Amino acid sequence: MSDTYKTIHSSAHHFGWDNSLAPVLEVQPGEVVEFEIVDASGGQLSAHSTAADVAQLDFSRVNPVTGPVYVAGAQPGDALLVEVLDFEESGWGWTALIPGFGLLADDFPQPFLHLSQYTAERVEFTPEIHLPTRPFPGTIGVAPAAPGLHSVVPPREVGGNMDIRDLTRGTRLYLPVQVEGALFSVGDTHAAQGDGEVCGTAIETPMRIRLRFDLQKGAKLPRPQFVLREAPTRHIDGQGYYVTTGIAPDLMQAARDAVRDMIDYLDRTYRLSPELAYALCSVAVDLRISEVVDAPNWLVSAYLPTSIFR
Repeated sequence: MSDTYKTIHSSAHHFGWDNSLAPVLEVQPGEVVEFEIVDASGGQLSAHSTAADVAQLDFSRVNPVTGPVYVAGAQPGDALLVEVLDFEESGWGWTALIPGFGLLADDFPQPFLHLSQYTAERVEFTPEIHLPTRPFPGTIGVAPAAPGLHSVVPPREVGGNMDIRDLTRGTRLYLPVQVEGALFSVGDTHAAQGDGEVCGTAIETPMRIRLRFDLQKGAKLPRPQFVLREAPTRHIDGQGYYVTTGIAPDLMQAARDAVRDMIDYLDRTYRLSPELAYALCSVAVDLRISEVVDAPNWLVSAYLPTSIFR
């Protein structure tokens, strides 16, 4: 890319949101910054790790974010506009089942780790399953007004661990500013993910990400909003989908049932182990709320793109 930019290295990372953190860089609206991102394990997992390493994860070191960046002129009530420009991929990633974490945590109590290799075009999940590479930051946000240290795990009104797989190249994200300078940070980069990230991890990978900052004065947004430059599923629509459903008076139960039925389908049709099928659901299957009006039951659908199978 032709933009001049400043770089923040991965050593400038922190764990959690805290508006008392000193900024590592100050930028003007319109400037571009390249962030070096540590993977979601905080560097505890590598391309040579095993499930035993998942069992030994230090959770005080997971999901680091690089920053914070002070954006000159940003004041509470403004919106910080973050334009996603580009990525530099590292070429490897991991997907894990972490005990006690994920949509089906009760079904999968044992640690599991799957390693993938990828290029800028595709992820080789297995030799028979290839996913389009579609990089994005799982965690992206600004500091909250509330004092103290706040966990990086849940999403918040100021962004955070949103895991929106459509925050890829060309997307324009608007974040509500709650403190002077916004204090922006980003991390948790993924090479691919399905909507829902149901097992709790995607294709987790270290990357570099390039972002441009601007301000929308007085926007008073209640929560993040974003604009896509293209259809969100065009890269996988070509060969259609196999879809399972969950029907229940609780949306979470409906989502669990849709994913359980998809895992059964992947076992019957492609002979995937339950653990690998669950991991594939997290990185490739999109959960959609099909209806929430026909009481007493709501319906969640799980969409599996058939183009990923060679």
